[in-house]
Amino acid sequence: MNTALNPRIENIRQTLQKHYGPLNWWPGDSPDEIAIGAILTQNTAWSNAEKAIARIKTAGLLSFPAILSANPSDLAETIRPSGYFNQKAKKLKAFAKMVCQNGNETIFQRLSGKTRDEARILLLNVWGIGMETADAILLYAIGYRIFVVDDYTKRIFSRHGILSPDTEYETVRKMVEMSIPANTPTYNAFHAALVHLGKDFCHRKVPDCSHCPLASTENLFRQRGNSDER
Repeated sequence: MNTALNPRIENIRQTLQKHYGPLNWWPGDSPDEIAIGAILTQNTAWSNAEKAIARIKTAGLLSFPAILSANPSDLAETIRPSGYFNQKAKKLKAFAKMVCQNGNETIFQRLSGKTRDEARILLLNVWGIGMETADAILLYAIGYRIFVVDDYTKRIFSRHGILSPDTEYETVRKMVEMSIPANTPTYNAFHAALVHLGKDFCHRKVPDCSHCPLASTENLFRQRGNSDER
């Protein structure tokens, strides 16, 4: 398997772009809201994270200084709809502590002037922040050029024979970044389209392959003799 470059990925991206058009993802009115949402959506559906964000807004906690000074139990209760709320409250606290170092108040201020890799290392050193969450914050909140890999990405690519389900995160990320136009809007739109495809068609248990927008595209790709790129 070629993990550096795979033309089928760009083929899939173009098909999904035509099918979905602009998706305007990730929802959020500020970089801080997007970063908070990236933490709250861990291991849950976005709809649950959205409910928790609404409660955070009502409680006046939609800033990292406010989160840092909030009572831990009160913060946990506020984000209860997101699930794992005690753990996520601790994660938000740890993240807020990182953001507010040196008098910063926003995630944009904290990462200002740092390269993508410097910012990524900083985020990954925060307790509870893994690669998917860090990259979502970098891409959607700050606008760094980095692709976000999630379970939908791996599921879709593995079912199309592009990679195995247990392929490591960094291998998938680098393969996608090598295979599609290298710019932030493209990474943003492609990740969003893969998320929608996973929710609409490529379900975990019973995928709806007959109606999937990729069905005809993949057949055409094979007819052109490119199946050896898998």
